[in-house]
Amino acid sequence: MLKNPPKRTVVTHWGTYTLDEGDSELRPIEGDPRSSPIASSMTDPVVDRARIRKPAVRTSFLKGRRDGLGRGKESFTEVPWDEALDIAAAELDRVRATYGNGAIYGGSYGWASAGRFHHAQSQIHRFLNCIGGYTRSVNTYSTGAAEVLVPHVLGDSRGLNIAHTTWPVIERNTRFIVMFGGAPERNAQVNSGGISRHVLHDSLKAARANGCEILSISPIRDDILPELEAQWLPIIPTTDVALMLGIAHTLLQENLQDADFIQRYTTGFDRFEAYLRGQTDGIAKSAEWASSITRIDAEEIRALTRRMAGARTMIMMVWALQRSERGEQPYWMAITLAAMLGQIGLPGGGFGFGYGSINGIGVPVHGFAWPSLPQGRNGVSDFIPVARISDMLLGPGEPYDYNGETRRYPDIKLVYWAGGNPFHHHQDLHRLEAAWQRPETIIVHDSWWNATARRADIVLPVVTQIERDDIACSSRDRLISPSHRIKTVPDGLADYDVFCGLARRLGVDAAFSEARTTEGWLRFLYGQAVERTTAAGFDLPDFDTFWAGSAIVLPEPNSQPNLMEDFRDDPILHRLATPSGRIEIHSEKIAGFAYDDCPGHPTWLEPQEWLGSGAAETFPLHLISNQPATRLHSQYDNGIVSRRSKPKGREPVRMHLLDAKARQLADGDVVRIFNERGACLSTVSLTDQILAGTVQMATGAWFDPQRDGKGRLIEVHGNPNVLTRDVGTSRLAQGASAHSCLVEIELYDEELPAVTVFEQPVIVKGT
Repeated sequence: MLKNPPKRTVVTHWGTYTLDEGDSELRPIEGDPRSSPIASSMTDPVVDRARIRKPAVRTSFLKGRRDGLGRGKESFTEVPWDEALDIAAAELDRVRATYGNGAIYGGSYGWASAGRFHHAQSQIHRFLNCIGGYTRSVNTYSTGAAEVLVPHVLGDSRGLNIAHTTWPVIERNTRFIVMFGGAPERNAQVNSGGISRHVLHDSLKAARANGCEILSISPIRDDILPELEAQWLPIIPTTDVALMLGIAHTLLQENLQDADFIQRYTTGFDRFEAYLRGQTDGIAKSAEWASSITRIDAEEIRALTRRMAGARTMIMMVWALQRSERGEQPYWMAITLAAMLGQIGLPGGGFGFGYGSINGIGVPVHGFAWPSLPQGRNGVSDFIPVARISDMLLGPGEPYDYNGETRRYPDIKLVYWAGGNPFHHHQDLHRLEAAWQRPETIIVHDSWWNATARRADIVLPVVTQIERDDIACSSRDRLISPSHRIKTVPDGLADYDVFCGLARRLGVDAAFSEARTTEGWLRFLYGQAVERTTAAGFDLPDFDTFWAGSAIVLPEPNSQPNLMEDFRDDPILHRLATPSGRIEIHSEKIAGFAYDDCPGHPTWLEPQEWLGSGAAETFPLHLISNQPATRLHSQYDNGIVSRRSKPKGREPVRMHLLDAKARQLADGDVVRIFNERGACLSTVSLTDQILAGTVQMATGAWFDPQRDGKGRLIEVHGNPNVLTRDVGTSRLAQGASAHSCLVEIELYDEELPAVTVFEQPVIVKGT
């Protein structure tokens, strides 16, 4: 086992911290001006109340029952590690021998650890590949619709996940930032691979100091910090496409479009223009038309258009906008609008997605890739879009469309989950719970008895990121750092140790471990990092020196190109990887799919649930379920920072004063939020920072459904995903559509149920 130095470094998704020997307080590393408070929850002793202390098996499952009807309801029996691994290995062997490896779903999500080795998603996929493979998921909840759409328009994921215009370029050159969805600092406090410095606030502040104006178009005013003096343009949720169409129509009407750019760098604009002018459907997408949908004054739309055309303009859009019905359309329309302005490829102009969605977007980085744990080859070719897990479990063999293909859902008999919490990420959790009963076996790795662990058959407790050694480095940061173990748990195993034990039982130990210990893998991965940084002109110390030291931040690269600068300079030499080699404002390929919910060019497609729909007569409030400020997704919801944010132990819902007055609600009242899919309890927080008719509630409260005194099923803790819709964004991408959600709110005057999800489930001591 590695010997850790007296001054230790801990790298997390929400920042990099140091800890002196004998101290208990994690301190952000020098140079990070906006450190996240979530670190306080990591060392909070109260979190261990929900700790999984020993391997456990659902009691009836241990007796041989393979139906899932008792999941989440019955007791667990603790068993020794050897017995737990024997049972898990036997289940894996039984399912692959009886049904084939395609009947195993390897569920995971990438937020379990910021480290390169103890990355649960990589560990589980490597292990399952060693035993023959598994049905996998593709895309993410964060950007699922955009991940499929943007490559059709641009040829790859530039501007979405890669190659963003950097903040220094924006600070020097941009004169007008138009933000769709604001730039929430709560989102930008995290990054998947570790953080050396939180950059969003200071970058926007520097741009403002250089004369850049900022406009936030959002239903939520404080989705950008007030000290940045941004203007706020409130908009009806999920109507951003209509606003952009109104701007585009005004550009044409006032001859402000860049016709030369459109002709040279794009294809299909004539088809889009016919739609824009109303030649295809009889409806001109004018400022007046957009105003009737967005409730933004038509003259204000025209004035905004002139401002955008008259200045170096950067269109920024948060990732959240694609998590709604027809979520592909805002991204396609933003690219189209930027093309009409003709500033794509100019310093500080064009577009970019995700600047306020995660830290590191816009950080200047070097071109090499940091190493990661090799996952091997998957012997199963089948997959599902990640947000379609309930559909898969409920409808094995059923057909579905995805990106031009007609596919069928596999028949899953075993779900193996390590990393992530589907009972947080997914929508319509009551539907997921019904689907979760279908597999014969569910195996879960976790540290705490959250909702997913409580609904497993075999629960294998794993140590947390502060209880293991690792190396952190990120494609969105110039950081490489040791991440030292600062806490030891008796008999604690990491995911790697668990999989090594299973691999031995299934005869694939050599393939999985390659005879390396954890230290051996860390030295191996660091060696790869040294090779790549040396090739890029940087010198890293030897491993032992690195391990005894602190975080290393590589210098900022000299060259900071603007997004698509090379394409603008020479569209022939640097043609895009689209069929035309250009920006596809109209895509013949997508049009050829003949999807009624995703035509061949950007289009306003009315959602089923929005404030302009008939459903709003029954459920007149639009729910925005945003990312939390006090935890990462559902991680450390049991920690002190998250717990302190919940009046009366419930996740608060922000509500406009006028909406509360109409319902005779006061600040701090406990309320029932409901629609036809479910109901949850919350506490009212009154505000004037959101648009009337809109309510805002953070995701991540651990799912805790109970029956109240009237026998109604209510999620008592404040998890909004009992309310959100579990439908695909479109047949193209099948992404998550959580933000298309209408609700009603009423005072809850029954006896208040206790939140129980932070306590231990019923545990039977094994013999």
